[in-house]
Amino acid sequence: MKTMSKFGAAMVAAVLMASASGAVAAPSRAPDQQILIDQAERTVDHMRSDPAFGPARDMLNKARAVMIIPSLVKGGFIFGAEGGNGVLLERRGATWSSPAFYTMGSASFGFQAGLEKAEIIMMIMSERALRAIEDGDVKLGAGGGLTVATLSAGAEAATAGNLTGDLVLWTSATGLYGGLTLNGSIIQPRQEWNDRYYGRPTSVQEILTDKNRNADANVLRAKLSEVQKVAAR
Repeated sequence: MKTMSKFGAAMVAAVLMASASGAVAAPSRAPDQQILIDQAERTVDHMRSDPAFGPARDMLNKARAVMIIPSLVKGGFIFGAEGGNGVLLERRGATWSSPAFYTMGSASFGFQAGLEKAEIIMMIMSERALRAIEDGDVKLGAGGGLTVATLSAGAEAATAGNLTGDLVLWTSATGLYGGLTLNGSIIQPRQEWNDRYYGRPTSVQEILTDKNRNADANVLRAKLSEVQKVAAR
């Protein structure tokens, strides 16, 4: 996996700080991880009410896992950057695993202006995609080795039949960019966040197999299960 340039890494870091500064205020006792979990819950609600997601709901019953990124920010002039934090949950039949924390970031060059924020739910459809994300060895786009299909908010013509790929993305984006592309994005686990949230050193695999749990994530897990039940009807 190629390493981002120092400038690109700095741009991604700046965007992540901007994203954090725009987060909904929460009690001071709530750690950053729980704020992200709460935001992920709202993103699931938004996806559930979006007509674009309706035709593809049954894909959730086939997904190996989902990654939820409540606020991916893309901004800049000439140089652009995008980044955001997210959580990964593995489907375990009719229920979902505990969440593991991840970050997505990339840098790009081009004639760009404006600022765009997006909510993303990534349905991980193949075993190889899940294993690659677990291992922290994922780069999206050309040369990344994983196929991606995008279901944008409002795209009511999309159907489950024409959404095929290792990853299927539901996105809801706003801003001055004409569209959102994740080409070149790198997905990596946030080890320090995982350790802090579960109170001890842990691995992504231990989290996804529920060897570590945090009851504060139960609402998010329940909401995903509810969407899955609706899809199964």
